[in-house]
Amino acid sequence: MHRDAFSLDSWLKIRLILLVFIQYAVWGAYLISIGRYLAQTGLGSQIKWFFAANGIVSLFMPALVGIIADRYIQAQRMLSICHALAGVFMLSAGLYCLGAEHVSFGTLYPLYALSIVFFMPTVALTNSVSYTVIGSAGGDPVKDYPPIRLWGTVGFICSMLAVNWISVGGGRMQDSSTQLVLSGILSIILCLYSLTLPECPTGGVRAGRSVAEAMGLKAFRLFGQRHLAVFFVFCILMGSALQITNGYANTFLSSFSANPDLANTFAVRNSNALLSLSQVSETLCFLLVPFCMKRFGIKKVLLMSMTAWVLRFGLFGIGSPDIPGVLLFILSCILYGIAFDFFNIAGSLYVEQNVEAGVRTSAQGLFMMMSNGVGATLGMIGAGAVMDRYVFKAAIPDWSSAWLVFAGYMVVVTLLFAVFFRNPESKKNS
Repeated sequence: MHRDAFSLDSWLKIRLILLVFIQYAVWGAYLISIGRYLAQTGLGSQIKWFFAANGIVSLFMPALVGIIADRYIQAQRMLSICHALAGVFMLSAGLYCLGAEHVSFGTLYPLYALSIVFFMPTVALTNSVSYTVIGSAGGDPVKDYPPIRLWGTVGFICSMLAVNWISVGGGRMQDSSTQLVLSGILSIILCLYSLTLPECPTGGVRAGRSVAEAMGLKAFRLFGQRHLAVFFVFCILMGSALQITNGYANTFLSSFSANPDLANTFAVRNSNALLSLSQVSETLCFLLVPFCMKRFGIKKVLLMSMTAWVLRFGLFGIGSPDIPGVLLFILSCILYGIAFDFFNIAGSLYVEQNVEAGVRTSAQGLFMMMSNGVGATLGMIGAGAVMDRYVFKAAIPDWSSAWLVFAGYMVVVTLLFAVFFRNPESKKNS
């Protein structure tokens, strides 16, 4: 009996690891490399809209789909439905590009955007399914899920490396719409796999939530508290930086292929592999956040994040693919873990500790809305204008100046944060 129980527990963990691995592999297949492909098809100026779609959709779809999963359709089935639709639209986008003599933004973007509409809710659904399955098996989601979730980042990295190294039709997938095809196929696989997962019954405490509660709208009253209002404003300003390198770093590295002396360097030919160091760093820095929060406090941790963003952008601005310049790119990738994790995780912990118990869930929704929704969307639109000015619509592309503009923006945000943010007493026990 003991052996069977142990075997079942281990098998359950393996099933959830496979779930999160594929979930993030779907994303990793294109998120970092689609900008490179779009620039090569003449759509470099439109990259901003492909990444703004993530933020716009994040404002409403995860909450609406979450309500449906809470009340009407079991979460694992809702996950399957969303991946089926996301996969079909992403496959359609990839196959359209493969068959088109000239890729049209007017045709590609709607297919891509529809895929994003159904993919973005799957991130929260995957968490929800995992929490429910772990809880039903007698486990502790808070303790048992983080080690499982780390395999999602591993899946993202593996997908990036596959897109970097696999050649299709004489070229790497990172230079082709086959990356979209791969993502679509992985979504379809996860659609089928989700149906094999244990049932996640509807109803319960979450089922009674209104749309306003699910989207975090009720937490807007927290803006009445000065310290939280300042924090959420800076969430928007910080969130503006989150997707810029995802959208343009690969495109930037591929631009060096026009220089015969740099075209065959590792950073240019294997840009996805180089940029995957950012995800490795993210995984490792995830473990540092609790220690740094306890040792330095929220303000210093967020200042570390902002400083890391300044350096990440600045190092792209002064680096180059050859040696020793490529070392600056590598350092920029290493800093990504501090830049991303120290903001997202520390920010979430700050919300948890500084709002009353009855509004904490809504406050977390508001944090995600301000940073990954409003902030990321405005940031990509603004970044797109900068890139048009210095790169895509410039007589002579000047990537270095564009990156330094982003670094300068983050310097201003950092200084303003240092002056205006004050950390109040924690309300964790309220």
